[in-house]
Amino acid sequence: MNLVNLTTASLLLAGLLSLGCGKSDPSAAKQTNTTSSGNPLTAPVDYLGAVNQAQKRAGKVVSTVGLDQAIKMYQATEGKFPPSLEALVPDFLHSLPPAPNGMKYNYDPKTGVIKVEAK
Repeated sequence: MNLVNLTTASLLLAGLLSLGCGKSDPSAAKQTNTTSSGNPLTAPVDYLGAVNQAQKRAGKVVSTVGLDQAIKMYQATEGKFPPSLEALVPDFLHSLPPAPNGMKYNYDPKTGVIKVEAK
């Protein structure tokens, strides 16, 4: 192939790829946001509500990540799940991290699963 044919082929290929990228999925365009009313006057309140919800979710995740790791280390070392979260201290954790405000830990020693739930 000469340089002109190679350039033409490259341009055609780029054009075909860009056409394929231009398709949109109508269902993907629909965004379900239950915290927003869509009213510009309530936007600051909607924003603060969304930030508060995100902060609660992040607090739950962060507080359980370290506990999950300690439970896995206990199980790998002892060959069983810890009978309680207190069994992780002091060998696997310095102390139990506090649950997020208004929440409590719910630990199942049969499965080793820990959840953060409302008090």
